[in-house]
Amino acid sequence: MKQLFWFVVLFPVLAFSQNELSVEVHGVPSSEGKINVAVYNSEDGFLKFDKVFKCDSIAAQKGVTHLSIKNLPAGEYALAIFYDENGNNKLDTNWLGIPREKVAFSNAKMKTFGPPNFKECSFKVVRDVALEVFL
Repeated sequence: MKQLFWFVVLFPVLAFSQNELSVEVHGVPSSEGKINVAVYNSEDGFLKFDKVFKCDSIAAQKGVTHLSIKNLPAGEYALAIFYDENGNNKLDTNWLGIPREKVAFSNAKMKTFGPPNFKECSFKVVRDVALEVFL
């Protein structure tokens, strides 16, 4: 009976706890422009603009830019980050679709023939998390 009591009391707190994701973006070439981050929570929506779970942007700081995503429920996530050098709020690409601005991913790097997949970039959140990403 005691165990049931603790389950009933603690389950809502644990199930709905919100976490903070702190990200250090290294290799930012200039303090001009912005760092944009997209948080994805599913493999089928990864790198699709209409499937972004959360997003944020912050003014770029040369060297290392710090940002945080708050109120993130427990789960599996992947990040896509780009340095919006000209501040136009979009990832500039060439005619082949290859990014002209620096991009980075959580736990993975751009491949020779395209971006990594969700599983290669994914990480689990069960409490506050800190990540380092390199442009």
